[in-house]
Amino acid sequence: MKHSLQAAVAALAITGFGAVATAETVVDDKALNALDQGGNWLGYGRTSAEQRYSPLDQITAANVAKLGVAWSLDLPTDRSLTATPLVVDGVMYFNGSYNVVHAVDVRTHQKLWTYDPKSIEHAGDRATIMWDWNRGIAFWKGHVYVATVDGRLISVDAKTGKEVWSVETIDPKNPLFISGAPRVFRDKVLIGNGGTEWGPARGYVTAYDAATGKQAWRFYTVPGNPADGFEDETQAMAAKTWTGEWWKHGGGGTVWHGMTYDAEFNRVYIGTGNGSPWNQKMRSPGGGDNLFLCSVVALDADTGKYVWHYQTTPGETWDYNSNMDIVLADLKIDGKPVKAMLHAPKNGFFYVIDRSTGKLISAEKFGKVDWAEYVDLKTGRPLERKGARYEDGEELVWPGPFGVHNWPAMSFNPDTGLVYIPSIEMAGMFSDKYTKPKAWESPTFKFDPGVDFLREDGPADWGASFLRAWDPIKQKKIWEVPLPGVWNAGTLTTRGNLVMQGRADGVLAAYAADSGKVLWEAPLGLGISAPPITYEVDGKQYIAQLVGWGGSMTATGGSMAAQHGWAYGAQPRRLVVFALDGKATLPPMPGKAFAKPLQAPEFTVYPELAERGSHVWSQSCGMCHGPAGTAGGNAPDLRASPVLLDEKALHAIVFDGALKARGMPQFKNINKDDLEAVRHFIRREARKQNLTP
Repeated sequence: MKHSLQAAVAALAITGFGAVATAETVVDDKALNALDQGGNWLGYGRTSAEQRYSPLDQITAANVAKLGVAWSLDLPTDRSLTATPLVVDGVMYFNGSYNVVHAVDVRTHQKLWTYDPKSIEHAGDRATIMWDWNRGIAFWKGHVYVATVDGRLISVDAKTGKEVWSVETIDPKNPLFISGAPRVFRDKVLIGNGGTEWGPARGYVTAYDAATGKQAWRFYTVPGNPADGFEDETQAMAAKTWTGEWWKHGGGGTVWHGMTYDAEFNRVYIGTGNGSPWNQKMRSPGGGDNLFLCSVVALDADTGKYVWHYQTTPGETWDYNSNMDIVLADLKIDGKPVKAMLHAPKNGFFYVIDRSTGKLISAEKFGKVDWAEYVDLKTGRPLERKGARYEDGEELVWPGPFGVHNWPAMSFNPDTGLVYIPSIEMAGMFSDKYTKPKAWESPTFKFDPGVDFLREDGPADWGASFLRAWDPIKQKKIWEVPLPGVWNAGTLTTRGNLVMQGRADGVLAAYAADSGKVLWEAPLGLGISAPPITYEVDGKQYIAQLVGWGGSMTATGGSMAAQHGWAYGAQPRRLVVFALDGKATLPPMPGKAFAKPLQAPEFTVYPELAERGSHVWSQSCGMCHGPAGTAGGNAPDLRASPVLLDEKALHAIVFDGALKARGMPQFKNINKDDLEAVRHFIRREARKQNLTP
């Protein structure tokens, strides 16, 4: 009896990481749906409901001011940090730049392993269209699942960091990539992709067997060429809402972020993307709703078969995709319980949908919107403003392509009944005057959304942003807090009456969830793009924050992003963990850095070459180096780079791939004349702007 008891104690005492534990958590549907479990953070939104709400209440609005740094970990090989970390039994897992996955013991603060999928080496031609960031990983029954920017889905053993299997989820010949986190359910792993602006993209999501990587099912979000036949009746139905030869442009509808599993109905809800191209005049010239663009689509989790859909932006033409969070919540509306879905996509309307049927319950503007006046609850359709579709070739429309809410996560607190939304107030100038819509052709590995984009920079104060607390039942704003700049991170909310959010100015802040009162702030020395999480280990609650400036605004925001001073390579990246009465000291951060454009008076700028270069720039350079050469931190500011003045060095980088290992791809679709035109464009822009503070 004595020996068997000792054996039992020994079996439970030490995990594979040397950390004391009473039992090993099996991460499956039961665990991912346990709303009352707060010690671990098991999924992207903590649980499958995607609420980003934690029941932990050791840290509260009353004592959050006592938060201090418990420990930190520098991440010298990372650049963009946008992911949500996961915590399972005292181990934190997260992915950094180019999908490199780290496993860290939260007790010893040491890395246990690092897995590098070699995304740059695998990318091939896709390297010219891909960024370095990703929003997260998934965990299921002892395995970590990472979706790489070059299009693979990989299973990694959580204890050893060794690869178990790897599958290609996209055709390597297609200009597609992955920037979103996989979701896991019922022994399946679900992933979509992005890339509608770089070529003919037909959106889809695919479910794979979690143990083997074998494809279980695939659902296409837009119909293909009718001459090839349709995959099922759903595709035939959707095709009736399209006109022209849309399939030549792919159609779009990629699912690059919003995916939610609903165990109660055994369904997967996917948020679909914008059209390929954005401009409907080009992809579907006779109009039409263009299903299933900009929609929430419910699919059977076992088969991937269509169940219902709700389209937020019929016939979209503004990049108003619906890839934002899809949050599940049980609400009481008009005295009746409702299995609700909460959705705040780019178009600026907050939607409450009955997820059992797909019926729209309510929809109201939660920010500045003028493309539509309201949503008709009888038809579920928006009443659009005349002229909003830039029928005469150009129109200023609210919101712009960044939307009122982008992918930075909102959260829902069942205690307050409020949703906390990182919101943007920014208009967009939509113009197709530079080309004839009827003559437009889809690019191949070149950026072209069918509207003028990235050739000009806007002012630093072009947009504003807020953290908004929204009542989904009353459909009204309860409170709001102004935020710095326009690009701020996702949110966390807890039973301790807290909302926490990282900001563009490098501050992690805590607010009272019921009132919005600022309770605590911690300057971390670098803009924050990742959402915070909370977990508990050995009876103590912690707040963890990845600190690394990244995301689409840092690549394409120009002066709006550059104003913060988080220049490429200027500040190190790190993980920072807080606890009550934490006493650790963070290593010092370098100060802000701003580009100083080189004037180079010896370089003669030819206006006609500079104009040509502006179009080459928008298609091949601007999505990393920023509009008109104004970099927001994702890549070097080329207005300030002497490389642009050295033709030989420039050719070695662009044509020979001299910096390929650092993420600067080798370009096959740019010739020497194109590159010379870009040089003239950048010199012109360098003489127009100066960002020194």
